Amino acid sequence: MKASNALWKERLAGKIDEALAKEVDTFEMEIELRKQGKVDEKVFAETRLRRGTYGQRYDNGQRHDGTESKKLPFEEKLTKGPMTAWDAPGMQRIKIPYGGLNPEQLEVLADLAEEYSDSIAHITTRQDVQLHFVHIEDTPSVMRRLAAAKITTREACGNSVRNVTGCPFAGVCRDEPFDVTPYARALAMFLLGHPDAQNFGRKFKPAFSGCAQHACGLTAMHDVGYTAVVRTVDGKEERGFCMVVGGGLGSVPYQAKVFEEFLPLNELLPTVQAIAKVFGKHGEKKVRSRARLKFLVADWGLEKFKAEVAAERKKLAPDPRWTSMLPKADLEDETPLKPPGEMPSLGNDERLQHWARTNLREQRQAGYVVATLALPLGDITANQLRDLADIARKFTKGTVRATVEQNLVLRWVSKADVVELYKALSAAKLAAPGASNIQDIVACPGTDTCKLGISSSRGLAAELRGRLVAKGTALDRAIQDLHIKISGCFNSCGQHHISDIGFYGVSRTVSGFRVPHFQVILGGQWEENAGSYGLPIIAIPSKRIPDAVERITAHYLKHRQPDERFTKYVRRVGKGPIRELLEPLTKDLPDPAKDATLFSDWGDPRQYSIGDIGKGECAGEVVSAYEFATTEAERMVFAAQLKLDAGDAQKAGEEAYAAMKMAAKALVQLQYDDVTDDAQEVADEFKERFYDTKVFFDPFAGGKFADYYFAAHEKRGQKFTAEFAKYTIEEAQLFIEAVHSCYNKLRTEGIGTKP
Repeated sequence: MKASNALWKERLAGKIDEALAKEVDTFEMEIELRKQGKVDEKVFAETRLRRGTYGQRYDNGQRHDGTESKKLPFEEKLTKGPMTAWDAPGMQRIKIPYGGLNPEQLEVLADLAEEYSDSIAHITTRQDVQLHFVHIEDTPSVMRRLAAAKITTREACGNSVRNVTGCPFAGVCRDEPFDVTPYARALAMFLLGHPDAQNFGRKFKPAFSGCAQHACGLTAMHDVGYTAVVRTVDGKEERGFCMVVGGGLGSVPYQAKVFEEFLPLNELLPTVQAIAKVFGKHGEKKVRSRARLKFLVADWGLEKFKAEVAAERKKLAPDPRWTSMLPKADLEDETPLKPPGEMPSLGNDERLQHWARTNLREQRQAGYVVATLALPLGDITANQLRDLADIARKFTKGTVRATVEQNLVLRWVSKADVVELYKALSAAKLAAPGASNIQDIVACPGTDTCKLGISSSRGLAAELRGRLVAKGTALDRAIQDLHIKISGCFNSCGQHHISDIGFYGVSRTVSGFRVPHFQVILGGQWEENAGSYGLPIIAIPSKRIPDAVERITAHYLKHRQPDERFTKYVRRVGKGPIRELLEPLTKDLPDPAKDATLFSDWGDPRQYSIGDIGKGECAGEVVSAYEFATTEAERMVFAAQLKLDAGDAQKAGEEAYAAMKMAAKALVQLQYDDVTDDAQEVADEFKERFYDTKVFFDPFAGGKFADYYFAAHEKRGQKFTAEFAKYTIEEAQLFIEAVHSCYNKLRTEGIGTKP
């Protein structure tokens, strides 16, 4: 039985950093004041988010595997006071800088998952740990117990510096010039609670990578990214970082730009402090959809941004921590438990051989390997966490790290222990093969728990993984090496933009019924630290996505050139033929009264949603006109992609804007059939009827998708660069998705045409 907050406070007195203990005490008091209605909900929301405490979705009682979620034990309580719906069990995010964990911390996480959650810890794509179904009254105890294990939840969410991610192979990678781990740790500790990093309009994400060619750090998709580099000056080797700024995924991904080719180590902390001050002063505060650093860099241009940062850097008062927090150049953070060894014979065990091939990675230190624990959907049970703690102690000095692919790695394993390690992991059901390949699918929480989820990303991931695992080594090696990433909505929490094959959840209305769909993303690149971003090519019913994967991979095997990677194959073949291959999957949907399979989502047997569209002929004509126009708009967006791929950025950008106008007009015609094709008239009518009235607004994104359209409308006629055209194409697709959502809302609420 879990102990009270007061008891845990007493038990851990003196074992927690004094400042952190005081913060948890303050948060506990704020919870009580919120219960009494003495703290505004908006203010408290940011307070709890900055401590990693999220609200959670409860629109169904199902998990991705069809099992029942935890019941809501105190809904009645919500009617007895000023508390709001967040008081239902939520999600607690736990910050793990660069993913570093030790056995004692694993055991604490196991205890917390078992006592306060559903006995499952979830590893995220930012190397955090999340516990779901946690009551907010229990969060002070959770925070205190984590703090005693040297873990914090502070600034795990909210408008703050999020977890500092880092390559899980840093220090043991054969391609790195030096270990970035201590520098990632220094930056994380320096910025945690820093007064110059408390005034952001949105989140701020840093990342570290030891080399440029691998994807372990994904620096190109971060607000600030650091890749280790060395240079020789006067015969002496110097360490530094190639520093990039202004990257980010989200609904519209931006590639980071090089801020400094070589940033000296002693400038690491003061430079990021200056950037934080510039972002706090000049970053957008009112329009959240434009409040990330990537927009400030894009709006100002890199040179102006660098000048502002340089000016701010000069004004900073010297801080001794700029150097005292940095490690010595030759510091070795980790040491092995066992002496180096030789790889033993693997015998005839095909599963062991498969695991060794896909889950072991040679360290630069001879005689040692890193073992990856591939976690389906990023989930690990409380008992598995305890087993892993024991395994880490037996084979290493507790050197465990989380990865950006939602896995865990065990470092410094002597080659001589590989077979025994495999046996121990197998006993704990942690020896699944296929790490970092097509079976190892990344997925965000989606409709399981996220309030933004549209389609079941985890349900789809589980289905795809099951089918791929069943094929095992029968899969061609070229297919095994592919990456699949899935997001439940347009936000890229599942990193769908940077995978070989990506998906994000959308919905469509078919015969008056809403059907879960996924947009198919092609053209992304996982390697070279997220070297390129993909774009959506077609929306397919969720239940037909496994068939889409079959078609795409079969086409790749048939038409690839020798040793041709998937990204290069897509560029060479073109997206047009692949879209044609997939188009039949969007057609001939069955009558839901006869076959409702496509009208429910993965892991949830209920009908996805029903919209009462009415039976009148007039409504039928309007629906036909709307569907015709939006289908044409989607075709135009794809045509814009093909023009961009062909090198014609100007026509690509113009086509993308025209697609937005077509979709906007489709909505307007639901209420005003006489609207002309004049661009200004369409924009004005759309603004008056759908934006000013907030009918078009998303409950979480507000009017940001309409803002994309209005911005493109104002910029029509301007010259398009390839980068500008790509952003416009992405924004056009998202605007069209928002048009579909608005239409679904209008039909569900029974709103017909208006004069």
